[in-house]
Amino acid sequence: MIKRFIGLMLLALTVVCGGCGKDSGAPKLVMATNAAFPPYEYKEHGRIDGIDPAIVGLIAQRLGYELEIRDMEFGAVITAVQTGKADIAASGITITEERKKQVLFTNSYVSAAQMILVRKDSGITGEADFPGKSIGVQEGTTGDTYVNKHFKDKVRINRYKDPSSAVQALITNKIDLVVIDAEPAQVFVSKNPEIRQLPKPLTHEEYAFAINKNNPELLGKFNAELMKMKTSGELDDIIEHYRKINDERAGEPDFARGFWTRLEDSLYVNFVKDGRYKYLLNGFIVTLEITVLAVLMGIVIGLAVAVVRCTADQTGHLKWLDWLCRVYLTVIRGTPVVVQLLIIYFVIFSSINISQVLVAVIAFGINSGAYVAEIIRGGIMSVDRGQMEAGQSLGLTYTQTMRFVVLPQAFKNVLPALGNEFIVLLKETSVAGYIALQDLTKAGDIIRSQTYDAFLPLIAVALIYLTVVMCLSWLLGRLEKRLKKNE
Repeated sequence: MIKRFIGLMLLALTVVCGGCGKDSGAPKLVMATNAAFPPYEYKEHGRIDGIDPAIVGLIAQRLGYELEIRDMEFGAVITAVQTGKADIAASGITITEERKKQVLFTNSYVSAAQMILVRKDSGITGEADFPGKSIGVQEGTTGDTYVNKHFKDKVRINRYKDPSSAVQALITNKIDLVVIDAEPAQVFVSKNPEIRQLPKPLTHEEYAFAINKNNPELLGKFNAELMKMKTSGELDDIIEHYRKINDERAGEPDFARGFWTRLEDSLYVNFVKDGRYKYLLNGFIVTLEITVLAVLMGIVIGLAVAVVRCTADQTGHLKWLDWLCRVYLTVIRGTPVVVQLLIIYFVIFSSINISQVLVAVIAFGINSGAYVAEIIRGGIMSVDRGQMEAGQSLGLTYTQTMRFVVLPQAFKNVLPALGNEFIVLLKETSVAGYIALQDLTKAGDIIRSQTYDAFLPLIAVALIYLTVVMCLSWLLGRLEKRLKKNE
């Protein structure tokens, strides 16, 4: 008992220190997870906690590593390990033959199952009732794989980024049932009186940690420590500890109370309790940082591309550069920004340890540059051609005329459009969570995963975006009026 008590004290210390961000000088172990899967991983008091972080944190401490946890979409956690962005993935990951081809798996540390959640008034009793129904799953999970394999042509599959979104869709009657892992299912049922869990499991599974195939040494060390924890009983203690914590976590307000009392309780649970408003504040700062830097980068790229294209059109020079610019514009404007973001993070910078903020700035800056280029090119083409001829007749070179005569007029014409590009880019950064960045949208997802309330966190995120856009629109309106006065 004393040994187990000491182990749990070390566990608590490890998890707390793992989220403090201080450099201890020890080699770093990067863990990829999706912190929306209670009780295995979730965010609490500004840090990632749960069964998986606790186990990995304790093993990392004993092996002499400093643990760094990165929160990302579930579909990206194994990719992060496969591409070297993380050393280990821990997110209630089931061992499958397909995943074994991509990563190494440690020994199993817990048995699990896929369960079915339905509304309390539903007549669904099991798999036999699936045909014709709308089923919610978390994309990339074994529940997703099972439903797709056995019922692909018989049901409507709705894939969600996290289990809480699927459960909210079930509660709001958007879908008929949800296939979800057993323990998170119990948490959701305990906090949502509108739903129930069917007794018969859909599948039986084993959870394990995923490690890069090029690191069998780390696999051996983890397996050895897992065996010690199983033998000593520490593993069971950790799992039981977090199961009890999640049973006690606060859920929805009491819906039997009055509307204003419920609203007050909801505001407290979603934004005040445990300082959850800080997620929104910090997420907004990250969103603003990425947007401002990406806009500046986009203007530089866009200006260069626009000048090259206009020069090629007007003088016939720079043909090769013009061709490259056309390819750049075609590729960037023809592919989604989220795909570009993932390619830059997981492919281009796969072997480089680079800040996610910098990756986001590069991705959004390159994307914005393509649209800014066409905006500026349109501004240049709108300047009367006689301005260019007048400048050259005064003895200015083509470059001098472009710099001192044409571009100032062009920028004046396109400033409102550039302002609109800033607004569009601000909203596009909402996909930054795909690379483990906690932006404003991701902050709302974190709060939803803790409170099981979809309404207030999403409304808060929307209102923040709307407020910023309204302020920017007002500033653009003032700018347009000033420009008109100066004409």
